[in-house]
Amino acid sequence: MGLNLTYSEGQTPIDQDELDQLKIKSISTREELDELEQQNIEKAHEWSLGKKFTADRILSEEFVLELHERMFGDVWLWAGQTRRSNKNIGEDWREVRIQLRNLLEDTKHWVEHRTFSEDEVAIRFKHRLVSIHCFPNGNGRHSRMMADIIIEKIFGKPVFTWGKGNITEKGEVRSKYLAALKQADQVSLEALINFARS
Repeated sequence: MGLNLTYSEGQTPIDQDELDQLKIKSISTREELDELEQQNIEKAHEWSLGKKFTADRILSEEFVLELHERMFGDVWLWAGQTRRSNKNIGEDWREVRIQLRNLLEDTKHWVEHRTFSEDEVAIRFKHRLVSIHCFPNGNGRHSRMMADIIIEKIFGKPVFTWGKGNITEKGEVRSKYLAALKQADQVSLEALINFARS
């Protein structure tokens, strides 16, 4: 019995060799996979609560990779490792680490020089991180948790509410999120910032 996934708008398909690295082979449906991943994500969220991370720690390659591993390491063997194949979105896989380093350096500059508002720094980081698409799966969820960590741990502000609904399931909240992402792709972050705080 293998895992057969269907994908909705905005989801990146997982290659077969990546699917083969599922740790629990009895998983056979999208619902079972989503539930297992959500349990792992909640463990990562609990790990981040109450921790005091410096901006330098958060804005490091090691932290970005560690967070992904903590979010998906119970589920996937490749968790916390940058992807080794091209996807329907994102940089060429050979450029991922370079683009990630560039983003982290840019973000340190934005923080130090107060280039943008605090919310915009976190959302700008989230948007560029997901557009780089560092991992085979979980990029949207990972980038949102990174934005929450940046806004809370670096700036001392409340985490984002992300539309106060289920952003991963098909419906009105996800549609608004995808529309805001498309506007951000056209260089207007306002809708995405407003959505994150709605």
